[in-house]
Amino acid sequence: MRALDIEGAWVLEPKVFPDERGSFHEWYRGTEFREATGYDLTLAQANCSVSRRGVVRGVHFSDVPPGQAKYVTCVRGAVLDVVVDLRVGSPDFGRWEAVRLDDGTRHAVFLAEGLGHAFMALTDDATVVYLCSTGYAPEREHGVHPLDPDLGIDWPAEVTPVLSPKDAAAPSLAQARETGLLPSYDTCRAHYRQLRS
Repeated sequence: MRALDIEGAWVLEPKVFPDERGSFHEWYRGTEFREATGYDLTLAQANCSVSRRGVVRGVHFSDVPPGQAKYVTCVRGAVLDVVVDLRVGSPDFGRWEAVRLDDGTRHAVFLAEGLGHAFMALTDDATVVYLCSTGYAPEREHGVHPLDPDLGIDWPAEVTPVLSPKDAAAPSLAQARETGLLPSYDTCRAHYRQLRS
């Protein structure tokens, strides 16, 4: 696993073994994961979404603690996966980083609690699976508008974004910050220390 530029996010770039039958790769190894991130992935929920080309899901995040860490991969088609630092007080606050996830490279992204997550489907029937450290709890789940110009995510210009009504109604980054919706960097760091102890 390789650390991304945003603290608390990593990308797995596995070796894929193709042959006449198809291919094989390891998309999670506990020892490697712990060495890279410093703690074990607690699995509370596994999700699968199928999206047509252009669908944008996110930017989603949840309250910390407990937050929701995610380990994400695309098993069919391709998506542009985006990690956004939403932690108020972070040196990377408001920054985003994108990784292409697809069924060829088999890359995966891990993002720690407090980071925002979004992706855009680059193909029809893009199938994303993600492992979550906590279960879905609507009262703790929030979003930031993925097309917020101040956030400035560089979505592919040739693909028309399709948003759910909920994501289309999400606040801007500035509005989410002003209303106290965003997680605190210091709270997130304290939570990470507790998970690693």
